[in-house]
Amino acid sequence: MKNKLIAVLAASAMLLVVSRPMLAHHGGAQYDAKNPVTVTGTVTDYMFTNPHVQIHFDVKNENGSVDKWVAETASPQRLFGFGWNAKTLKAGDKITVTGAQLKDGQKIMSIIKLTGGNAPVLTQGAGNAE
Repeated sequence: MKNKLIAVLAASAMLLVVSRPMLAHHGGAQYDAKNPVTVTGTVTDYMFTNPHVQIHFDVKNENGSVDKWVAETASPQRLFGFGWNAKTLKAGDKITVTGAQLKDGQKIMSIIKLTGGNAPVLTQGAGNAE
């Protein structure tokens, strides 16, 4: 019986050690905060879900073709306090987003400021993804 208890305790300890990194929050080092970009586009999808709200939108580039962007911000719980909810944006809304783009050039950004649609202005202090 004592051996089983030790085995269960050891397995529990191992599970805690392995799962601890999953609880850690990611940092913003992957974003180029020193060179923010501003783009204007049309919302295609608005995902008001954990862990971060995501806004997918299309932006016409200088060649006239469409670039698909994703803007990420804080959790829904944090945005509720700034007047945002699951219906704040909808497909077809025109938005302008300033954000820190991923350093690898992907069209993904952490929001610094968002205006447009019927949304209250969202600024970095209101819930930038960290």
